[in-house]
Amino acid sequence: MNKALQVKSIAVSLIVALFIGVLAFLFDFEPVQASLLGIIALLVTLWTNDGLPLGVVSLLPIILFPAFSILGTKATAINYAHPIIFLFLGGFMIAIAVEKSGLHIWIADKILNLFPNTARGIITSLAITSGTLSSILSNTTTTLLLIPIALFISDNPRLKMRFALAIAYGASVGGIMTPIGTPPNLILLGIMQEKGMELIPFFQWMWMVIPLAVMMFLVVSFVLSIGVRDVEIERDIEQKPLDRQQKKVLGVIAALIVLLLGNAPIEPYWSGFGLSESGILLSAGLLLFAPPFNILDWEEDKAKIPFRIMFLFGAGFSIAKAFSGTGLADHTASYLVHMTMLSPIILLAIIAAMVTFTTEITSNTALISIMLPYIIKLYRLNFAYMGLWSENFPVSMAVASTSFSSL
Repeated sequence: MNKALQVKSIAVSLIVALFIGVLAFLFDFEPVQASLLGIIALLVTLWTNDGLPLGVVSLLPIILFPAFSILGTKATAINYAHPIIFLFLGGFMIAIAVEKSGLHIWIADKILNLFPNTARGIITSLAITSGTLSSILSNTTTTLLLIPIALFISDNPRLKMRFALAIAYGASVGGIMTPIGTPPNLILLGIMQEKGMELIPFFQWMWMVIPLAVMMFLVVSFVLSIGVRDVEIERDIEQKPLDRQQKKVLGVIAALIVLLLGNAPIEPYWSGFGLSESGILLSAGLLLFAPPFNILDWEEDKAKIPFRIMFLFGAGFSIAKAFSGTGLADHTASYLVHMTMLSPIILLAIIAAMVTFTTEITSNTALISIMLPYIIKLYRLNFAYMGLWSENFPVSMAVASTSFSSL
């Protein structure tokens, strides 16, 4: 972005922030709450129009929140060391090792071989392969890793486009299947922890979301196969055995899965190991730097770690903390109190539609950071009004909302 355009983007962001802050003050918000809304408008606008780099914008709350007496410097900065951030860091170290060793190609090849060599079979296999990988890796990384494979399957331009779309849509669907599959899921876990709510265990999350993901895979495959489903494709991918490095990474991942399974409580029969999932994933990631693995090298691989996304998580957690600290969530939810008479299903439909369409023009992570405090507060009011309050209701609805934000 050239300097003139950057200055224009920053100026627009400041105008939007000032307008939102003044408007909030006129609508009887307290000055600190109006300031918070203005700052959030500034952050979201800068995130959207790339007025400043993502990492720079994400660090602004450390400066702006204390300056406007929203949160102190320590109370804001501590959110950038949230345990969920280290969960993400460990997961991304594993993703780098998978990419570096080429294990993703072996995994993709094995899954592709489970389906017939028709356009419909390949589209289905690419969507599921992409979804499976993106449940652990980031959606962007998964798409970038698989696109080259898809483009060599066929020389037909129409099929290439459908294969590429199958990977992109599959990655978006697969990202919702695990807590670490996409940033909005991690934001949800962080906010739940901040509010003292019981975190959703890894495999309980999968149990709730996988049926929805399977339905989405089927729909994506059906729609993309219209008109080409019976086309035969010649596919000759050379079968190669796992090399030593790939076996090491696969061993770490297998051990990680077993440990996560054992750590998941299945009450009343099994209480789990009681270990921190953030610690488990970070340990697995750090293990890849040490002998006898030596898959990762800090000097070589540190540039691949998305520190700017970690700063973005910190900004999201800071925003959530500010919502509670200033009473903004309670104040805003009071304007929505008339919606508490609606059924939970209708409320879910309204919020899912709003989140889905809004993420077409703004960052999923930024939006969900702002929306979740409202959603949880609104559902508390809704079920308290109906006399059906349970902690599980807002959690389930919030999970669904983060899922729709990721699509």
